[in-house]
Amino acid sequence: MAYMFIFGCFSLMGVVGVLAARVGYRGEVCDRSVGYDVPAEVKADAVLRERANRLVAFWCTGAAVLSVAPLVPLGAVMLSDGGKSVSTRGLVVFALYAMAVVSVGSYPFEKIKHLGTHTDP
Repeated sequence: MAYMFIFGCFSLMGVVGVLAARVGYRGEVCDRSVGYDVPAEVKADAVLRERANRLVAFWCTGAAVLSVAPLVPLGAVMLSDGGKSVSTRGLVVFALYAMAVVSVGSYPFEKIKHLGTHTDP
């Protein structure tokens, strides 16, 4: 049962990553009704808007791809009908990996908050 929960969490992270990346690829990050809350400086400057869209598209695609990787071993354990299991150390690795995926997915949103204050290449 725990494996199904972990499988569902990684699947959900993948779907959320794909949906967020889609907003970036469509150029709608600064559109409040579809996108996200961004600083006024970013909304006003076309270069910063484009940078925000590229950041979200790139990093959220990466998070979505990274979240798919654990589905393979988890799926193998779930399909083995109890023949395989994951050790406690393996579960800790899954948890640390999940935190890394969330960090990758949240990076562009933290970066966008600082785009308006100082522009760096």
